[in-house]
Amino acid sequence: MKISISIGAYNRVDVLGMVDYIQQAEKVGVSYAWSAEAWGQDAVTALAYLGAVTEKIKLGTGIMQISARTPSMTAMTALSLANLTKGRFILGLGVSGPQVVEGLQGVSYKAPLGRLRETVDIVRMAFKGDKIRYEGKHFTLPLPDGEGKAIRLDHPPRDIPIYLATLGPKSLEYTGQAADGWLGTSFSPDHAGAHMDHLQKGAQAAGRSLSDMDLHSSCNVAIGENVEEMIDALRPGVAFSMGAMGSEKTNFYNDAFKRAGYTDDALAIQRLWKDGKRQEAADRVPDEMVTEFGAIGTADMVRKRFETYRDAGINALTLRMDNSLPIDQRIANLEQIMDLLPDRD
Repeated sequence: MKISISIGAYNRVDVLGMVDYIQQAEKVGVSYAWSAEAWGQDAVTALAYLGAVTEKIKLGTGIMQISARTPSMTAMTALSLANLTKGRFILGLGVSGPQVVEGLQGVSYKAPLGRLRETVDIVRMAFKGDKIRYEGKHFTLPLPDGEGKAIRLDHPPRDIPIYLATLGPKSLEYTGQAADGWLGTSFSPDHAGAHMDHLQKGAQAAGRSLSDMDLHSSCNVAIGENVEEMIDALRPGVAFSMGAMGSEKTNFYNDAFKRAGYTDDALAIQRLWKDGKRQEAADRVPDEMVTEFGAIGTADMVRKRFETYRDAGINALTLRMDNSLPIDQRIANLEQIMDLLPDRD
């Protein structure tokens, strides 16, 4: 099992201040660093900088929003980053949600999976070095009845892995069918079928198995003796996902918890959040919505929890830890976590 960390979040993050952390994480054996993109930091700029100050760690967009760029620009950006990082770049794509796409980007969120499919098709065409000629439902290149022509990007062909951040059943099926890797969230190894069944269905339809993919899952990790205190600290984050990460109509995180058996809880927390009762929403989060979606407890508890993730098919964990701690403490936490991972020589 491998470990990854995140660059950026939904609040203000000092990316330059994280450089030392990323460099030290690379030294202790962290395999991946993923850049976030929502309504703050973009997913690209930090990776371009980090490519120059790191040597081994793989750098990926976690995720690049497909509605914020045309497919051709996504391909150009990916090829540029692959060149700058000497082949260490992974293209992570996702559809985001209607509040960000329609509110911030000013484009329709309609048919997100269809647009994701066509984006991946066009990007892979560009990676192969083909002239970009595509006729789809959402994208047509070149534009019909215009002066454009099919253009080949001015890069040599390159095999860049494409990972997809998906949560809905149909999107998970497509991921299992077409992606090199999955960037999972709201995943519990205790309820793995809520995601894995759909990934498996897609993989089987494409004549392959899930072992052909890298399966990453975000994982809240807290190690210590005061378990209840650590659970309490994580409740607001769960409430935020249930209430703020989407509209009442479209919230993929909320839906994922529903599929895991927490329908009543997810809806109640969402309602409190939407009513402006943020503390009540956090208080409403049951322990299981924290403990079953992460690794929290003593070192032995966390070690066993990592084994549960491995047994569920996850081969890489994207750590969610307290980023307010000093760098030396965060690195010490990383070293402790690395020692607890299963299947390490």
